[in-house]
Amino acid sequence: MIHDFLASWALFHNTYLAGSLIGLLLALVGVFVVARDQIFLGAAITQVSTLGIALGMWMSGVAAVETFPWLESDGFLALMAVLFSVTAAVITTRGGRAGGESHEGITGWVFLISASLSILLVAHSPHGLQEIHRLLSSSLIGATRVDVWAFGSLLGLTVFFVLANSRRLLLLALDPAMAETIGMRAARWGALLAAWLGLTVGLALRSSGMLYTFGCLVLPGLCAKHVVREVRSMFLVAPLVALSAGVVGFVLAHHYDFPPAQMTVALLGFALLLAWGVRWLRHRMSAA
Repeated sequence: MIHDFLASWALFHNTYLAGSLIGLLLALVGVFVVARDQIFLGAAITQVSTLGIALGMWMSGVAAVETFPWLESDGFLALMAVLFSVTAAVITTRGGRAGGESHEGITGWVFLISASLSILLVAHSPHGLQEIHRLLSSSLIGATRVDVWAFGSLLGLTVFFVLANSRRLLLLALDPAMAETIGMRAARWGALLAAWLGLTVGLALRSSGMLYTFGCLVLPGLCAKHVVREVRSMFLVAPLVALSAGVVGFVLAHHYDFPPAQMTVALLGFALLLAWGVRWLRHRMSAA
């Protein structure tokens, strides 16, 4: 099995590398989502990215492509996904203020309106509808060298940012009110983190699809949350879980001819079951 996987490296190395880097990046960013109990926010932002791509395809269908050939480029679709996901992340994280709609209400509205509009915009375009279904089902096949460099750079920047601001980020994740009290501008930090979340999700969706993006965003963080006791440790455990599941998932998917994204997310789901079991045993031992 390992020999066959290594033999496929020359053909699929960009897929394996990009998938691993995306998993590490999203797991690291997802620690903030899990620590602040905003799991549904990740699903909403992922869905909004799909809406951005659908709108880009609709624009290329109604505009004069001869005049605006860039409307059909992958770069334009990726830009639309990022713009929509960043905007949605900032809007939803700033929701739930006194006298207004709740945070959950805004997030639910964003998810539902995006899910419906993304299909309606491409309903009469066979190619567009096929692309949206591909994004919803997830596929890592087709990742390029550009994807590898892009996500490697984003991962490096994220690691540097987390290490340089670890104390501020921990306080912001655990107690935003206390962060505001000691002088941190929690609203600005929250907007910055939301924008970074939107950027990473928007770019990842275009390369890996909705299932893999959302799965790597929340499942490694949830596993880490039930295994370790501190948020600080989650920043180490969550990426390790994502990388381990990705490597094993790619090997199994190649050997049994399964889609690698779905195999990896399934393994992350089973890893969360094990994490729940570890937490249950810990509670039983503490009670005894």
